[in-house]
Amino acid sequence: MVYHVHARVKGKVQGVGYRNWTYSQAKLLKLTGWVRNLPDGDVEIYAEGSEGSLQSLLTFLKSGPALAKVSTVEAQWTSTPKAQYEEFQIRS
Repeated sequence: MVYHVHARVKGKVQGVGYRNWTYSQAKLLKLTGWVRNLPDGDVEIYAEGSEGSLQSLLTFLKSGPALAKVSTVEAQWTSTPKAQYEEFQIRS
């Protein structure tokens, strides 16, 4: 079983290196999926992997890089028998 988290991060999270920081954290945790900026100033993340690694990512997302000011992390969990992605990417 592969676990998936679809998250939306609100606050001062654009223009502070949040996507690159999330990419680095996801790679360290061996997660696949993607991260992207949204037009409204939020950052969206879709990640898949082990439940423990995804829990760790959510904990990291709440703090963010040094210049970020995260106000909220909204996350939805799902699971499927198979992963959809082979790597983690930064999308524009």
